[in-house]
Amino acid sequence: MATLRAEINRLHAQICNGLADPSRILILYTLYEKPHNVSELGEALDISQPTVSRHLKVLRERHMVSAQRDGQAVYYSLTDKRIIEALDLLRSVLASRLQDQSELAESVQQDTSV
Repeated sequence: MATLRAEINRLHAQICNGLADPSRILILYTLYEKPHNVSELGEALDISQPTVSRHLKVLRERHMVSAQRDGQAVYYSLTDKRIIEALDLLRSVLASRLQDQSELAESVQQDTSV
């Protein structure tokens, strides 16, 4: 149990905190398509460049993105595509929950109209 607890603490510190902001998740999805620089990310996501830079710093510290210099520009890319697979799985869980809630609401509405 101590090993599991330690793993979960690392998971929370390294990954969950990195995903704690929706803008960072959007950045990750955008980088899944191809590497981008800060300006491109800001434009694509309608986020200011300083805000994008702050989010990228958090993602870099958690080793979720890496930076590669190309002349004056720095391009960011995902370090591991499995991050997107994990996010897609979580989105699927959320979609299932929403579907279940929708079906429950319809059932309740039908019961009250009878």
